[in-house]
Amino acid sequence: MDMNNDKQNGIGQVHVYTGNGKGKTTAAFGLALRAAMAGKAVYIGQFVKSQKYNETKITSKLDKFVVEQFGCGCMLSRHATDEDREEAAHGLEVCAQHIKEGKWEVVILDEITIALHLELIKIEDVITMLDNRAPHVEIILTGRYAPQALMDYADLVTDMREVKHYYSTKGLISRNGIDK
Repeated sequence: MDMNNDKQNGIGQVHVYTGNGKGKTTAAFGLALRAAMAGKAVYIGQFVKSQKYNETKITSKLDKFVVEQFGCGCMLSRHATDEDREEAAHGLEVCAQHIKEGKWEVVILDEITIALHLELIKIEDVITMLDNRAPHVEIILTGRYAPQALMDYADLVTDMREVKHYYSTKGLISRNGIDK
């Protein structure tokens, strides 16, 4: 048995799922489901989201699985407001406390890179949060436009690259149970 590997298995890693392709949140929820089925406690903080997508319903099916949203509606067609900044800052504060306490073994910060991109929160505050995490907590950060500082910090970075998408090639809209 490799004792060094056993010690490393108890240390949480930092993942970043970014890029312009579909699947960042889906991949994070897949990891969350895998962790939950292994008996791990999972917390998901969703930034810039307030709509209850289908994946948020999982909380009614699993123990030790929480999804909390820190958003004020769709920001695709409007500029950030003070309320958006306050909600994101509150979300970062809540998530930082969870990460520091270590109660949750897997913490997902969904769309946090969008909150960074929209300047709702600062990269320095995200890095400080990561620096102050309990050592066993696995952290997954998702969203387009991940800043280089975050990718440099992470232990794993996946860049989801769009090659082809049925939204643009076939004009399909979001489908229930597949895209939302």
